[in-house]
Amino acid sequence: MEANTRSTGRLPAAFLTPGSSSFMDFLGEHQPELLPGRRQLPPTQGVIEAPHGTTIVAVTFPGGVVLAGDRRATMGNVIAQRDIEKVFPADEYSAVGIAGTAGLAVEMVKLFQLELEHFEKVEGAQLSLEGKANRLSTMIRSNLGMAMQGLAVVPLFAGFDVDRAKGRIFSYDVTGGRSEEHNFAATGSGSIFARGAMKKLFRDDLSEEQATTLVVQALYDAADDDSATGGPDVARRIYPIITVITDSGFRRLTDDESSELARAVLARRLEEPDGPRAALL
Repeated sequence: MEANTRSTGRLPAAFLTPGSSSFMDFLGEHQPELLPGRRQLPPTQGVIEAPHGTTIVAVTFPGGVVLAGDRRATMGNVIAQRDIEKVFPADEYSAVGIAGTAGLAVEMVKLFQLELEHFEKVEGAQLSLEGKANRLSTMIRSNLGMAMQGLAVVPLFAGFDVDRAKGRIFSYDVTGGRSEEHNFAATGSGSIFARGAMKKLFRDDLSEEQATTLVVQALYDAADDDSATGGPDVARRIYPIITVITDSGFRRLTDDESSELARAVLARRLEEPDGPRAALL
């Protein structure tokens, strides 16, 4: 929604009227056609072909949580993009990873970021991590009509709960149903393979470095069995996006850090081609 101040030099009345602390409610009242779930789609036959993001993984460790994603987007049997970004900061202490229709998912993330920022400005305080997870659930539910036409968005939300002083993970279904995951979680087409890897490698006493190595290993295993998931691409220098959220806030690992982790996993796989032993970490 644009605030055109050229004619009068003043903001429209909508911006000056007290109302809900929800930016989605504000937009729904004044320009509902801008909400992703309110848009009218042309009549189609069959499922709409659009680029889809795939595997997102998350794992907790004492002091925080790691959220990571591969870089591949697919459209049917075609690789639509090799270096898409699927993990974004939601605010200072949380992040969201996207799986599903890429264009809608990125738009939903931007709207979610605005929602949290709008609430903080209106209320003068941040939402609790539980409240943020609930707001995201509402957004996904509003997209149900498009999901029924094949344009589903199924994110993974993770953050550091400052009240409980620990990392937490929330997963969703296409109807907006929310579940809190314990220890680790995955979503997307390669999630079943990534979850299997994390189940074997997870420990309660992981360090931050071990947790980041674990998510890279899980994404590697997912890419090994799921064609829609992209593994570390050394030739093109494309590596997973890895983020860490602790009491110090959100931090995205640099390309050099991600490269080092990916190369270490690849080197270990060359040494043990039949799979890692129990003492991988």
